[in-house]
Amino acid sequence: MDHATGGTRIDRRALAAVVVTVVLWASAFVSIRVSAEHYAPGALALGRLLIASLALGCVFLLKRGTLPDRRAWPGIAGAGVMWFGVYMVALNWGEQLVDAGTAAMLVNIGPVLIALLSGRLLKEGFPPLLLAGMAVSFAGAAVVGLSMSGDGSSSLAGVVLCLVAAVTYAAGVVAQKPALRYASPMQVTTFGCFVGALACLPFGGQLLADLPEAPLPATLNLVYLGLFPTALAFSTWAYALARTTAGKLGATTYAVPAVVVLISWITLEEVPGWLTLLGGAVCLAGVAVSRLPSRRATAPPAPEQPPGPVAGPAAAKEARGAAPGTDEQVGVG
Repeated sequence: MDHATGGTRIDRRALAAVVVTVVLWASAFVSIRVSAEHYAPGALALGRLLIASLALGCVFLLKRGTLPDRRAWPGIAGAGVMWFGVYMVALNWGEQLVDAGTAAMLVNIGPVLIALLSGRLLKEGFPPLLLAGMAVSFAGAAVVGLSMSGDGSSSLAGVVLCLVAAVTYAAGVVAQKPALRYASPMQVTTFGCFVGALACLPFGGQLLADLPEAPLPATLNLVYLGLFPTALAFSTWAYALARTTAGKLGATTYAVPAVVVLISWITLEEVPGWLTLLGGAVCLAGVAVSRLPSRRATAPPAPEQPPGPVAGPAAAKEARGAAPGTDEQVGVG
């Protein structure tokens, strides 16, 4: 009874972490739109990561954190370079070359790649409900993208950059999952952010050039991106990832387009059309399907044996030979 209660509490905390992550990542798309007009893609990524590194570093020192186990470093470094570094630069750059709808559709290939990579490399398998939910969510994301695509303006370079963002996002998540076996979510997030900031240091000159010219709202949005969608949301993501499979958690990010529509409606007064609302609802329905527990076939209980005379060693040995699997059943019990 105590174990069940404890498991429920963990599930609720993980669910709360997922909700925080989805809402903050959705808000990032709105903030990026404001900041990207005044900061170059690499400068925006570096500024965001430097602010997040400062915040995470302060928390890490206050909690007297320690260095991660050396076995966690390959995953931390991989996630830091691919997800914190390359993904952010590619997404910022790609969104400047294609319309928002096209970018949303291309980046939403990421959760599909996460399910495929984690199912194969992390041996998570391919649960039918997860695959069905992802198919529904991807259809919803495509509807949202088409409804927001405007004149459909795009470029080959922009499409490639958005695909790079999707691939590095998926690769970063799959690299991060094994690291959580040997390090805490705080360690994985903090040092992953440090690695990402180091990878983006070549854009330091551009950041120094853009910073004095950018208006205050753009810079405030840059600070917001570093503190909340990066420092906080990546921490809550790692917390949830340590408690579920990469494929299932990746599927929850299909809720992001629906939340983006809602935030844009509230903050930017962009009233969504009925097609956008329909696509958002389909996204959320797909996420709900993907989170349903899989039904596993269970073996029927063994019939009770009537009491009999106490058997000797020879009879017991003969009984074991006539009933293979008995030893395993006893071991499980």
